[in-house]
Amino acid sequence: MPAAADTTIDPAISRSRVSDLTFVLQSSRPGLWLTTIWFYMLPLGRMHVFSSSTFWLGVAYVCFPLGLLLYGWNDYVDFETDQLNPRKGSFLFGVRGSMDQLRKLPAIVAGVQAPFVIAFCYLRGWHMLVWFGGTVVAVAIYNWPRYGFKARPPLEIANQAGYLLVFLLSSWLNRAAQLSWPAMAFGAMFAMHSHVFGEIMDLEPDRDTGRRTTAVVIGRVRAKLLIAAFLAAESALVFFFFHAAVLSGFLLASCLWFLSDVTFFWGARPYSTMQMRLAMVAWNVIALGSMPWIWWQASLTALR
Repeated sequence: MPAAADTTIDPAISRSRVSDLTFVLQSSRPGLWLTTIWFYMLPLGRMHVFSSSTFWLGVAYVCFPLGLLLYGWNDYVDFETDQLNPRKGSFLFGVRGSMDQLRKLPAIVAGVQAPFVIAFCYLRGWHMLVWFGGTVVAVAIYNWPRYGFKARPPLEIANQAGYLLVFLLSSWLNRAAQLSWPAMAFGAMFAMHSHVFGEIMDLEPDRDTGRRTTAVVIGRVRAKLLIAAFLAAESALVFFFFHAAVLSGFLLASCLWFLSDVTFFWGARPYSTMQMRLAMVAWNVIALGSMPWIWWQASLTALR
């Protein structure tokens, strides 16, 4: 009879595998999946796409595979900063991995992309390679060592306009019309203000490791005021070009919240880790709850 050690899995090996799987999943930022799906849905207002396998393939891609491409690369180059970041090491905010795990990540990212590259090109043509190429270029411009926009404020904020590629992917995959320029402008500003909020949460670890971001350079209070300015502009744009009063009102209320944050609540004080987690959970609830309404209203698909 074989020894028991030969017929059982070493607990240490089992724990290591679970740790590696958790690391890869956290690298894709599950806490931002609903935000990306929200972007993916915007061009599809009132389109009956829910019986389409291509639609669901796109939904699957913008969660784990796209998240791994966008944020895994970021984790790979942010090793030192992430070790000091209290909100890392979670499914909401991303990974705090070992150097050995990070070394394996580029191959995993490429391997996860490959079947979707093949599938999208088969379904919609070779021009889908343009989309993948543009996405890789946008991520590289942000993360490239020494010369990337990541540490060159305010270029790191402008780079967030790359999230508009999610609109393009949705339109191409689902054969939907491209969004108008005001909708694109809204999407770009939304991505930019969201990025600044992330910089506010990371201000101390970024500053302590010598990383320059817009929030580090201008300070927490001015960064919150910048978010408020973005939200006010988004609210005005949505109201005047699309007459979407509910969405415009939500954006305006968010603007007023950040002004209240600066004036009455936190000001220049950092948020606690629990407060940051609650904020992210609240946003995911809002994103999930508003998706059916945004689709039904087709709020940003046509100028009014």
